[in-house]
Parts: sequence; structure tokens; C-alpha cells
Amino acid sequence: MQAFVSLSGAWKQAAGNDIMKEINMGVFMEEITLENTIDRALADRGYIKDTEVRTLKVKAMPDTGAWTLVINEEIREKLGLAIEDEVRSTLADGSTAHYPRTAPVKIQWKDRSIALPAVVIVDAKKVLLGALPLEGMDLIVDPVHQTLAGAHGDQALHVIYMATAA
Repeated sequence: MQAFVSLSGAWKQAAGNDIMKEINMGVFMEEITLENTIDRALADRGYIKDTEVRTLKVKAMPDTGAWTLVINEEIREKLGLAIEDEVRSTLADGSTAHYPRTAPVKIQWKDRSIALPAVVIVDAKKVLLGALPLEGMDLIVDPVHQTLAGAHGDQALHVIYMATAA
């Protein structure tokens, strides 16, 4: 997909011509690490070795239209993720169906991580990194540079509001 980008609110012209600067924007992939959170808890308690914690590096497509992490059945099996329930979801083509939702999986991108359930679409061709994990890791999608970036710089920002007694 290609899009024209407005710079400073106005279309820039090249050398006095009416040619607009064209910037390619579109699909890109980011490497993330997925980890079975139950395995991690067992390892932290000494029931299994750290080397037995099931982890997997995958290429994921950041997708703000998806609400959470979407994986296929092969990835779910490799990580040993239990199915907790089913959720009704609508796909980009408008079709609606019920899909399995896993126990939480740890999603790691560089020095940021979050644990959330994943939706399993059995034959999904791509892993989708949806809005909840992106928000939880304080990340934004930069479509121009085709990368993820910290919404508040190099460190994740977590705002905590505390209620005070009246």
C-alpha cells in the first residue's frame, strides 16, 4: 500500500513542480519472543529447569485493528498454551466466528513485555500484535519508518492514578 504524506499540514512540492513526496507505508514485521507463563512460574518455583520453559521467537505484524495477540495452532502447541475459553471475533473481511483463547502468554519486544491471552486462529498465516499488547508495552506503530517505537521514549511509561480519601 502506498500513501501520500502531508508534511506540516501542507503538501510539499518538489522543485516548484506539483509532484508530491511519496512515502511507502504498509505492512512490516517485528521480532517478538513468546513465553509460556505457566512454565515460567514453575521454573521460578524450582519445579522445572529454566531450559524447560517453552519460548519461541516469531515475526509478528503490528496491527492496531486487532485487539490482542493472534497466533496459529502450531505456535500454541509449540508453547504448550492451554485453551481457557472461546471469544467471538470479527475478522477484517467482516466474518464473525468463535475462536479459542489461551492462558496468558508473555510477549517480549526488546526490553518491554506484557502477559496477555492470545486468540488462536488455527490456520493464521501471520502472528498479529494487536492493540492491547502494543498499549501495554507503551508502543506506537510508526508506519512511515515501518517500525515500533516507544510512545514515551526509550522507557515504558505506566501512569498510576490513586484515589485519595475525601
